[in-house]
Amino acid sequence: MAATRKKKRTARRILAVGAGLATVGALVAALPAGASQDTEARHGSNGKGWGRMVDVQLLSFNDLHGNLEPPTGSSGRLTRIKEDGTTELVPNVGGAEYLATHLRQAREGHRYSITAAAGDMIGASPLLSGLFHDEPTIEALNKLKLDVSSVGNHEFDEGARELSRIQNGGCHPTEGCFEEGKRFKGAKFPYLTANVTDEKSGKPLLDPYFVWERDGVKIGFIGVTLEGTANIVSAEGIKGLKFGDEVETINKYAKVLERKGVKSIVALLHEGGLPASGAYNYDCDTPGAGAGISGPIVDIAKNVTPQVDALVTGHTHQAYACSIPDPSGKPRTVTSAASFGRLYTDTTLTYDRRTKDIVRTAVSSANHVVTRDVEPAGDISTLIKRWSALAAPIANRPVGHIAESIENPLDVYEKPLGNLIADAQLAGMAPADKGGAQLALMNPGGVRAPLTKGADSVVTYGQAYTVQPFTNMMTVVDLTGAQLVTALQQQVSGANLASPKILQVSKNFAYTLDMTKTGADRIVVDSVRLNGAPLDPSKSYRVAMNEFLTGGGDGFPVLATGANKLVGASDLDVFIAYLTANSSAAEPLRAPATGRITVVK
Repeated sequence: MAATRKKKRTARRILAVGAGLATVGALVAALPAGASQDTEARHGSNGKGWGRMVDVQLLSFNDLHGNLEPPTGSSGRLTRIKEDGTTELVPNVGGAEYLATHLRQAREGHRYSITAAAGDMIGASPLLSGLFHDEPTIEALNKLKLDVSSVGNHEFDEGARELSRIQNGGCHPTEGCFEEGKRFKGAKFPYLTANVTDEKSGKPLLDPYFVWERDGVKIGFIGVTLEGTANIVSAEGIKGLKFGDEVETINKYAKVLERKGVKSIVALLHEGGLPASGAYNYDCDTPGAGAGISGPIVDIAKNVTPQVDALVTGHTHQAYACSIPDPSGKPRTVTSAASFGRLYTDTTLTYDRRTKDIVRTAVSSANHVVTRDVEPAGDISTLIKRWSALAAPIANRPVGHIAESIENPLDVYEKPLGNLIADAQLAGMAPADKGGAQLALMNPGGVRAPLTKGADSVVTYGQAYTVQPFTNMMTVVDLTGAQLVTALQQQVSGANLASPKILQVSKNFAYTLDMTKTGADRIVVDSVRLNGAPLDPSKSYRVAMNEFLTGGGDGFPVLATGANKLVGASDLDVFIAYLTANSSAAEPLRAPATGRITVVK
C-alpha cells in the first residue's frame, strides 16, 4: 500500500520537475493564447518570462456520492435567487458526463489549474456505482483529472480496508474483478486522512497532506473528515481508528507544510455549514462576512490558523461561497458546492512568487451550475454505458409500481418516502418469526433519493437500490417506553442539538415536536402514542430499525442499549418485498400521508 502511494507521488514529482526544467521560451509558448501577456500586464514581470503574481484556478466539488448518471427528482434540481429577489427552481442539473464537460471548459485558458474535492465522492451511491463497490466512480474521477480529495464519512461505509483498496487498487476481496481480465487500478488522486489515525501508532490511515506544484508554484492541501464520523458509520469497519479534532489537525499540518517551505495552504474539510437560504447563489456575506451562514463550519473556520488561505467544505450538501473571519479577524474564503455533481466551485487564488503565499485579499470564488445543455463528455458516457451493461440484468428488474413520485424533501422533518420505508420495515419485521416488531424507526440520512415515477408506474430494482443503497441488515430489539422517549429526545439534543436528526416513524406511531422550545424539551412527552395509546415507561416494546441505528449511529446512543436483538433481512430486501406485495400495475402505490409527527413552530 505504502509503496503504491510512494510510486504515485514520485510520478507526480517527476512530472512537476520535468515541467520546471523546460526552457523559458517553451514555457511561454505553452501558455494559452494571451495568458502570459495578461499575467504580466496585470502583475508585472520578474524577468524570468512570467509575472510575480500567478492566478491559480481551484475547481472544487463535494458529496458526489457516486452519482454518475444525471440525478433525478429533487436530487437533480437547484434553487436560484432571481434579480427581483424571488426564487425559482433550476431543473435538470448534474451528471458526471456534464460535470466533466463543465470542468474541462472551465480549465481552458488556465495554465495553473487544480481540481480538488471535499469528500463523500463514493458511498451511498446509486446502483450503477454501488453495485460494483464504487469502482465506476473512481474511474470517472480519474478521467475528470481530480488532483486531490479529503475523505468523507461515506468513504468509510465499507470500512477502512475497503478505502485502502479504493486508493491503491486491486480486485474486491470477495467478489473479485468485475470485468474479465481487468484489475481495478485505484484512485490516481490521493485521498487525504489527516485526522483519521491508528489508535495505537497515531499514524494517519492514508496521506495527511498533498503538495501541488507547477513552475515553482506550490500549494499544499490538508484533508480531514468531520470528527464525528465514528458516530455516523458502522463501528465494525472503523475498529482501531480515531477521528481527531478538525481544527487541531489542520493547524498541526499547516505548521508541517510551513516547515517544508509551503506557505500557500488549502484545507479540504468534510464538514459544512447551513446558509440562511437554500439558493445556490445566495450571498451569505450579507450584511457582513459570514453573517448568513451557521453550523459547525463557522466555529471551525474561525479557529483554523490564518496560515490556511481557503477552506473547501462539504457534508451538509449546501451551496455557499462565504468569507468567514479567521482567528486574526481577516475574512477567508469558505466554499461548498451542494451535492451530486450539480455544482462546481471556481476559486481564484493569487499566488505571490516572492512570498510564496496566497494574497488573501485577491481571492474570489463562485459556484457554477452543472447544466445539461452542453455536450456530454464522451469518455464518461462510454464509461457509464460499459458499467450499465454489466448492471442491466439486475438494475432493470421490476419490483413494484407507484402512482406518483414519492419525495424525500430535505427541508421537512417528516418525509413521505421516510414514512414508506418505516412502514415497509414494520411490515417486514412484524411477523413473530421475523422479530415481532411493534413499531419501526428509520434514520433520515439513510433515505438517499426520491422514488421518482417514470413514463410508466414501474419501480425497478435499480431505483429501489438508489433509495436504500447501504444494504444494512434489519434488526428488532426490546426498548422500554422510557428508552423510546429518550431516543426521541436525542433527535434534538446532545450530538443532534445544532442539526436535529428526526427519525422517520411507522404509521402506528405519533408524537408532537415543539420547535419553539430547546433541546430535549422539544419532545412533548405526553403526546407520544403507539397505536393511539400512551407509551408505558416501564413496558418493553419490540422496535425494528437497521443495524446502523441499533449500533447507536447518528447520535442515538440509547438505541444501542436494546435487548434481545434479532437480525433479519437487509433493509433493501425488506423495502423491495413491501413494494412487490403492496402494489401492482392495476393498483400502484401512493405516497403515505404525513401527520405522524405534529410540528409546532
